[in-house]
Amino acid sequence: MLDWIAYRDELMGRIGEIGKLSPGTVQGYTALSNAGSKTNHLDAKTRELIALAVAVTSRCDGCITVHAGAAVKAGATREEITEALGTAIALNAGAALVYSARVMDAVDAYEKA
Repeated sequence: MLDWIAYRDELMGRIGEIGKLSPGTVQGYTALSNAGSKTNHLDAKTRELIALAVAVTSRCDGCITVHAGAAVKAGATREEITEALGTAIALNAGAALVYSARVMDAVDAYEKA
C-alpha cells in the first residue's frame, strides 16, 4: 500500500516548508493538536485511538501515519486499534445512512416546489 514511515518523513518535510512560509498556521495547528494533552482527561493512548478513528472517517493518510505511530508508541494493541476502527466504520456507515435521509428530504422539497 504505502511505505508509511517514508511517507511520514516526507510529509513532515513538506509541513516544515509550510511552517517556514506561514509559521502562524503551523503554530496554531500545533497548539490545537496539543490542547488535549494539557488537560489530560484522556490518556495518550485513548486520544490516539480516537485520532485513528477520525483519520479513517476523514480519509487522511497523513493523519493515519502520524497517529498509527503515536498509538503504537502509547501502547495501543492491534486489538484496541481494530476496535477503535470498528467504531469508525460503524459511525461512517451510520453517517451515510443519516445523510441519505437528508438527500431524500431534499428530493421531497424539490418535488414539492
